[in-house]
Amino acid sequence: MEAPAAPPRRAETRLTVTSPEQMRELGRRLAALLRAGDLVMLSGELGAGKTTLTRGLGEGLGVRGAVTSPTFVIARVHPSLNDGPPLVHVDAYRLGGGLDEMEDLDLDVSLPESVVVVEWGEGKVEELTEERLQVVIHRAVGDTTDEVRQVTLTGLGERWATADLDALAA
Repeated sequence: MEAPAAPPRRAETRLTVTSPEQMRELGRRLAALLRAGDLVMLSGELGAGKTTLTRGLGEGLGVRGAVTSPTFVIARVHPSLNDGPPLVHVDAYRLGGGLDEMEDLDLDVSLPESVVVVEWGEGKVEELTEERLQVVIHRAVGDTTDEVRQVTLTGLGERWATADLDALAA
């Protein structure tokens, strides 16, 4: 009889962000932990700050081009301006299917040499790799000017088991 599979290794931290600039700064700090082959899945309501976080990631990774929402083009590639990995920024909001519909983007080909960030990727890109960073951004919904966001970062797999996600709170 085979031994049961070990549960996936996880690292998790929760942060409170109170402004768009703090969200961008969180992205810059997170970029220091990222390397080629990393998949980052971003989840949150419309206007939660997913693209703002990705803009900070692009700044921290030192990539070319303005990081803007790729909603209508689905994916944008931002080459590195230094020796770092390119940033592949995907918005899967308009894609209804799972990985089958994502195959045309060739993310499996891009992943080993890039940092791939997928907004709205839940249920669509998990099959790319068991090792990924899931970032969930919660904000107050409705008619509010509240800029406070609760951000939960969960690293899955060996890649993230020893990552110091708590250092992002600095």
